[in-house]
Amino acid sequence: MTTVADSWMQRTINGEVRFSGTGLHTGVETNLRLLPADSGTGVVFVRTDFDPPARVPLCLENRRDHARRTTFAAGDAEVQTVEHLTAVLHVLGIQNLIIEIDGSEVPGLDGSAIEFLDAIESVGTCEQDLRSRTLAVKKAVGVNGDGSSLVGLPSPGHFRLSYTLHYEGEQPLTQYCSFEITPDTFRREIAPARTFVFQKEVDDLKAQGLGRGASSENTVVITPDGSVLDNELRFPDEQVRHKMLDFLGDLFVLRSRLEGNFIAHRSGHFLNAEFAQALSDSHSREREIEDVLIGSRGGLDIRDIQKLLPHRFPFLLVDRILEIEENVRAVGLKNVTFNEEFFQGHFPGQPVMPGVLQIEAMAQLAGILLMRSTADVNKLAYILSIDNAKFRKTVVPGDQLILEAELKKLRSNSGEVQARAAVDGKTVAEALIRFMIVDAY
Repeated sequence: MTTVADSWMQRTINGEVRFSGTGLHTGVETNLRLLPADSGTGVVFVRTDFDPPARVPLCLENRRDHARRTTFAAGDAEVQTVEHLTAVLHVLGIQNLIIEIDGSEVPGLDGSAIEFLDAIESVGTCEQDLRSRTLAVKKAVGVNGDGSSLVGLPSPGHFRLSYTLHYEGEQPLTQYCSFEITPDTFRREIAPARTFVFQKEVDDLKAQGLGRGASSENTVVITPDGSVLDNELRFPDEQVRHKMLDFLGDLFVLRSRLEGNFIAHRSGHFLNAEFAQALSDSHSREREIEDVLIGSRGGLDIRDIQKLLPHRFPFLLVDRILEIEENVRAVGLKNVTFNEEFFQGHFPGQPVMPGVLQIEAMAQLAGILLMRSTADVNKLAYILSIDNAKFRKTVVPGDQLILEAELKKLRSNSGEVQARAAVDGKTVAEALIRFMIVDAY
């Protein structure tokens, strides 16, 4: 059986794999050919029935909202009902693949992912020379709508999916499953689960042009009395397991190895897509902050500072970081101009920067030093105490405050910083500031 190596390198398949079959929704027979691809290629569908062949890369930007299936499109070319195949690619860590298809819909096969899994594992997969991207949930991410919800929670080193399926009305149905997602559990517990539909929905779906290729052989049809039409369940709770299969297929669009505890309640393709976008946005934000956290000692501009501090106009009081050395010290500056709002009342006719704001500027610099020293994008520093504060000279418009922060103590939930502010090389304020370090959410 194919396994995913601990090194988490990108992977592709060892050889060609072919499928033929009818699309669950279009009812049209198509042929599918999976081909190995170089590292960094990504997963690209190629519509061979176009002249010239049309490429549809699998990415968030190319996803389209279609009912009851996952679809990607580029220009006039689209490929639909990809989720059972992409669930297999997701769990096996296959990130580079060319998929040739001569129609618009991936074959439905038996309505599950097991045939895709068997065929791909028959040729095997291989590691490539680029590292796989990992998307680890470091801060709670969630979406919801119409009584459905999806939440991702931090769980380092784990990929757990829990799903609650719940239908009300004439045919109430509630099922729950939770698994640590690995290739073994996927094969055993999820991949064989087939798509399902309530018998009362069949006519409406066909009126919408859907389900033309569905039958009791490739779809679990639930009758009004709760039995299955002309078939038998593979699991007593096959329906919820298929929802988990859809989730895994839909989240493959992130092209990442996932880490976290994912909790789904009644989610479907639309909400899965919203959640994928929310995860991507959250991860991009964290990557930006991490780049600042582990950046050079040379300094940070105002854009970098805004990634680290929650403060905004008119209370962001550090304009630039001149030097920073984690666990040691930081140097920054604040340009004091007559346009500062506080000068309107402090004092009219004799503008002086309030001492409390000088302390605040030093504290903000200290907060940046603490974040760089903890290297944690999900922390904030709150002032616990200010000791030995001294103000030696007034600060007026036109002055440039040179701020210095020296780290004295750092623990998991607290820090102590000696701070100083100077103008023209002369100290104007200083204080010993203690902080409480807490989660940002």
